Amino acid sequence: MTMFLSDFGVLRLRGTGGVSRARLVARTSCGLVLGALVSAGSMSVFAQSAPVAPAAKVVPVDGNAAGDAPDDPGPLATGLSAELKPKAIDAAIKKVADWQVVYAEPHFNKQWTFAALYDGLLAASKTTGDPKYRDAVLHLAERSEWTLLDARFPHADDQALGQAYLDLYRDDTQPVRMADTKAIMDRLIVREDDPDKLLWWWCDALFMSPPVLSRMYAITKDRKYLDYMDREWWRTSGSLYSPEEHLYFRDSRYFTKKQENGKPIFWSRGNGWVMGALVNVLRIMPADYPSRPKYVAQFREMAERLAAIQSPDGLWRSGLLDPESYDLPEVSGSAFFTYAMAYGINEKILDRKTYLPVVERSWKGMLGHIYADGRLGSIQPIDGQPGKFKPSASYVYGVGGFLMAGSEMHRLAASKR
Repeated sequence: MTMFLSDFGVLRLRGTGGVSRARLVARTSCGLVLGALVSAGSMSVFAQSAPVAPAAKVVPVDGNAAGDAPDDPGPLATGLSAELKPKAIDAAIKKVADWQVVYAEPHFNKQWTFAALYDGLLAASKTTGDPKYRDAVLHLAERSEWTLLDARFPHADDQALGQAYLDLYRDDTQPVRMADTKAIMDRLIVREDDPDKLLWWWCDALFMSPPVLSRMYAITKDRKYLDYMDREWWRTSGSLYSPEEHLYFRDSRYFTKKQENGKPIFWSRGNGWVMGALVNVLRIMPADYPSRPKYVAQFREMAERLAAIQSPDGLWRSGLLDPESYDLPEVSGSAFFTYAMAYGINEKILDRKTYLPVVERSWKGMLGHIYADGRLGSIQPIDGQPGKFKPSASYVYGVGGFLMAGSEMHRLAASKR
């Protein structure tokens, strides 16, 4: 495994109101290259990069633990049904979750790569009624003594695990379950602002930290967490959200870069992270919160745009606006889009007649990438931009997105609306 970590420089804000643009100040540095052996073969892993000081300690991502892409994953699954029925949906959830727990639990860790999986496993237990998925996350939390990574504070990736900790706390309010997460969030919301640097300078960060802050509000009823999240969300949105395309740039490096067809680069999983974050924030945000209508409006804009560019197989490509350049669909982004749109239908944020066919196609499309043993394939490896990969590529964050999508598809199937 080879990992490239980059120091990009300082993000500067320019513009007015919600449509400001962040620009990257030209400054280059040598990449830090870390080498490691991967027992299942060699692969390249590009960690999420942050503008950190040279002396800052960086926690390397364990890409081997996060997933793999074998040459021979075996046959695809048969017997799964794409019918919009709770029993059929639960069967797909269990098949994928069972395989993932068996193969990934020995490698469970506190890194962002696993955070979405833990959220998905908790959702799978609630949906199917089987506690073993929740128990796997609980065991990780107990082994980790309910602590987060903190070496890169205030890096959002290291806060993502707090979502699972706080959800487990809401099930059983033992103080230890939220103590460390609360301490880190309390430090975050009083940190001195830097007007020239975005806190959440890459769109993925919106999934990693804002849902933790919204959960802190839900638990404590103290709006300082929600207000801080709200302010920083719209700073990031003002920089990275394209009001023309209704999609997020991954970060400011992509403002002027183009796909092979000449269109802007909008990354599937990056926008999936944002759609998942919108769900996880809206699920908790009070109906009368002053800026809630802005979140709903952005959610609807993105959903409409994504529905319009859905591929005939029901899924989305790694580069959203240049599907012809990518032979395989990208399941992690597609899973988060399905999760978000199904949630939108369930909560009457999106029109059922318009979006039900979209999520039915995407759910069916994802089932076509489940292997006989339960492996969920066609998931792009760790990266920060569109890329190509093997059909067998399976990574834990994509599985987490699939399980969350399944939970909302189950709700949709069970509804009588």
